[in-house]
Amino acid sequence: MTMDHSLTPRLPPLETLRAFDAAARTGSFSAAAERLNVTHGAISRQVAKLENWLGLKLFERGARGVGLTLEGQRLFHRTNEAFALIADNTDRWREQRGPAVVRLATIPSICALWLIPRLTVLEKGEPKLRITLNVDIRQNDLEQEGIDLSIRCGRGVIPGRVSVRLFEENLFPIASPVLVEAIGAGNAERLLAHPLIHDSDASGWRAWLGAQGIDYRPRPQDRRFEDYNLVLDAAAHGLGIALARPPLATGMIENGRLAVVDGRTVLNPVAYWLDRPEGRIRPAAVELAGRIADAAGTERAALVRFLRE
Repeated sequence: MTMDHSLTPRLPPLETLRAFDAAARTGSFSAAAERLNVTHGAISRQVAKLENWLGLKLFERGARGVGLTLEGQRLFHRTNEAFALIADNTDRWREQRGPAVVRLATIPSICALWLIPRLTVLEKGEPKLRITLNVDIRQNDLEQEGIDLSIRCGRGVIPGRVSVRLFEENLFPIASPVLVEAIGAGNAERLLAHPLIHDSDASGWRAWLGAQGIDYRPRPQDRRFEDYNLVLDAAAHGLGIALARPPLATGMIENGRLAVVDGRTVLNPVAYWLDRPEGRIRPAAVELAGRIADAAGTERAALVRFLRE
C-alpha cells in the first residue's frame, strides 16, 4: 500500500486512530463498533483508511476476530501512550462545572489584592460555592465565554452588560518608608521632585494634583506599569511615589512596606464594578453577587436592581 502524503497532514485523522485503538484493545471490529457506538463497517473503513494512510498492514483478519501485526503492535504502543497523555492533560485542565460553580472574571490587580484575600469567605456559607477565576487584562465577552460575573475597574457601565458599582476609592500618595522620610511634609509641589508611578491610566494623579492646584502631565522621569500590582511593588522598592487605592493598597500599608506621603485625598475618577451578562442569572451567581456586594459594602437596593434587570 502506498500513498502520496505531500498534500496531507503529517498526522493521520483522529477518527482512524480511535477506531484502530478500540479494535486493538478488543481484538474485534464488532466489539470496537459497540464500544464507539458505530457500525462494524465504520470501524472496518476507518482501519482501512489508516492502513492506506500509513502504507502498512496493521491487522491480521481471522475467523475469530483480528490480531495486530508487528507494525500494528508498534503503533498501538504509541497511540496508547499518546491517548494516555491527552487524557492526563484533559483531566488536569478540565474546568469544574455544576450548579454551585460560578465563573468570575477579573483583572490581575483586583484578583490578587482584593479577591484572593476574600475568596475563602466568598465560597463558604450555604450554599457552598466554587469560584472559577478567569484572570485577564482584557475585557471579556461575558456571554460568549460563559462567564457569570465580572469585577472590573472603569468609568461606568459597558453596553451589553448589567452593572452595579461596588465601591469607589479615595486616593492619596504613598511610597517606601525611606522615601517618605526623605520627602518630608510640605506643599504638593515637593512630590514633583520625584518620579510619580501610575498604571495605564494617569487620571488618578491628574485628579490628586489637580485638587492641589497643579496641572499634571506625565513626564519622562515618571514610571508607568500596566498592572497596579507592579505599581505597588515599584513604590515599595523606592522607585517613586504611587497613589494608594484603598482597599487594594491597604495590606501593603498595614505591613509597613508602604507609607503615607501626604494624607490629603481625592475621589478616584474610576470605580469598581460588578458586571453580568444580560438576561437571566443563575442562582449560584445570584448568591455570589450578594456575597461580593456585602464584602464591598455595596448598597443593597443597587444590588437588587442589578439582579432584576
